[in-house]
Amino acid sequence: MAKTKKSPAAAEKTLELMKAKSRARKHGVKVGKPAPRAKMAKPDAPKAPIRKASYSKQDLEYFKKIILEKKKEILEELETLRATMRDSTTGEYASESSTYSTHMEQGTDAMEREKTFLFASREGKFLNHLEDALSRIGRGEYGRCPECEKLIEKERLEAVRPAQQCLQCKLHLEK
Repeated sequence: MAKTKKSPAAAEKTLELMKAKSRARKHGVKVGKPAPRAKMAKPDAPKAPIRKASYSKQDLEYFKKIILEKKKEILEELETLRATMRDSTTGEYASESSTYSTHMEQGTDAMEREKTFLFASREGKFLNHLEDALSRIGRGEYGRCPECEKLIEKERLEAVRPAQQCLQCKLHLEK
């Protein structure tokens, strides 16, 4: 940085200010900076609307396609589970009062029905999450984290289709 020569008057003024600050420090008095000069107010320029980050229409169509494929798989699994819960001879849901089963077999049958019901319940919840993701695609909000307003990574959306938060926000909220 090049040094500039000060006029003798400016040098004297700087020296006096430095001496005054030194004396003030010795006596424990805090010396502030001189008051800033008032700036001219600039007229406010019209602000452009803030555009939130979002995926392109092609990306949203791609995500919609993979969500619909997963939804089709889930519906097929639910139909399979429903079929296993029904009695093949009557077409009604199997009951515990089978005339040919013993007490132990009835307990096993009840446990299997309960497991099947839990699987069906879990798949139904996941189906609801997929439906929610499809509605967010329709609104153009899919793939944007509501916490930090950043785009969720494509890899995360491909792995966890109904993901609503980016990985960092999800981990932060779980703590």
